[in-house]
Amino acid sequence: MESIVRHGRTVEEAVESAARDLGVDISQLKVEVLDEGSRGFLGVLGQRESRVRVTVNPGKEERVREVLGQILGYINPGVDLNVSGSDRFIRVAIEGDELGLIIGRRGETLNAIQYLVNVITGRESEDRRSVILDAGDFRRRREEDLVALARRMADRAVKSGRQVRLDPMPPHERKIAHMALHEDDRVETQSEGDDPSRFVVISPRR
Repeated sequence: MESIVRHGRTVEEAVESAARDLGVDISQLKVEVLDEGSRGFLGVLGQRESRVRVTVNPGKEERVREVLGQILGYINPGVDLNVSGSDRFIRVAIEGDELGLIIGRRGETLNAIQYLVNVITGRESEDRRSVILDAGDFRRRREEDLVALARRMADRAVKSGRQVRLDPMPPHERKIAHMALHEDDRVETQSEGDDPSRFVVISPRR
């Protein structure tokens, strides 16, 4: 991360000068005050300028790449990360060989890594976008499986007249299940429990 030292009559002036030189907003800077300065006697004699060291905080996409790289370094250090951002999400496509260890059984390892990355980066940034990880096109195939599962379980709920509870899922997977049954007027869905063990319940309409 780039770090520079700047002077000014006040700390605020020094920080503003650094922001201009770096071409970023002040909110993106981490500021260390090296010297608060002094106005001196009568504002003239012994006057000393303020001095600060500022560092540009990485954007959330960059921080996601950094955190994920550290985690995956213990599992499969040879993978490539393709990070892209939108207004609502930061998506990361993990590409490479032997992705099975990263995905895990039914995506459990991938979901656990995704949850960890969201927790770490969420605490560090005011950027509220969620991080969604994919590996080897697993998410697309998983979405197809979840839609089929939700519809089967809806049939079961209607046939038995009882609620059916799906396994715990991360938020974006629960949304897939809800949307798969959104237009099915035989059933209604809701999420229950607490993350990361929150799950979808499918209930027959009375």
